Amino acid sequence: MSTTERFDCHYCKDSLLGKKYIMKDDTQYCTKCYENLFANCCEGCSLPIGCNCKDLSYKDRHWHEQCFKCAKCSRSLAEKAFAAKEDLLLCTECYAHDYSSKCSTCKKTVMPGSRKMEYKGNSWHETCFLCHRCQQPIGTKSFIPKDTSHFCVPCFEKQFAYQCCACKKAITTGGVTYQDKPWHRECFLCIGCRKQLSGQRFTSRENYPYCLECFNNLFAKKCVGCTKSISCLAGAKYISFEERQWHSECFTCLQCSMSLVGRGFLTQRDNILCTDCGREK
Repeated sequence: MSTTERFDCHYCKDSLLGKKYIMKDDTQYCTKCYENLFANCCEGCSLPIGCNCKDLSYKDRHWHEQCFKCAKCSRSLAEKAFAAKEDLLLCTECYAHDYSSKCSTCKKTVMPGSRKMEYKGNSWHETCFLCHRCQQPIGTKSFIPKDTSHFCVPCFEKQFAYQCCACKKAITTGGVTYQDKPWHRECFLCIGCRKQLSGQRFTSRENYPYCLECFNNLFAKKCVGCTKSISCLAGAKYISFEERQWHSECFTCLQCSMSLVGRGFLTQRDNILCTDCGREK
């Protein structure tokens, strides 16, 4: 730089030769002009944060290092963990004391940032949320509440769950009761075809459950007229005569096909006839 070339503050035009200056956007300023024009205002003391001071910022707000303090206990927050509550900055201890949840087991504060469990508005330290039976931490595993306690699934099954009388395993959801015995829905099967009976109509014989189709095929009476099974359902109507059975709609005169339900009839060998057709014979 020649002796005739000037190097001045962009704003006040004072010479910067031999003086401290600050560059902003490729333009030089003396420290006084820079602070007046560009320095951030401290949230704590409302004074500009000068060039020789640290500017600590949080969410577009700025503080001198010595002004960056907990709003409650006034301890410095510089290079320390802190928490925000509305417009206040608090050290973790003050925040935890005033705002953090308390562990339902040990009653101590659950510190911000620590691992915790929450259930129905209550909070626990991760190490305090224990199975009531085995006293092991439940952590992120599934659990089952009962009264005011919580159980890991294996312990709940051992202590409370019914045992399926078919597979002998615990029934944790749903289930079927048959003859005062508990079953998994998927274990309650027809003894004949092994089809699942839960939600279906079924019947039994000698205490064994059967779907209607299997029961009819194996045990139901056969209609003399159509040779099909006569339903085993309660209320099903059929005609019985001399150890033979008919569906009501199949009990007709062999010759004229007139229904014989509620009417007199005649027999001819194994045939059933109405009285008119029987007399003609």
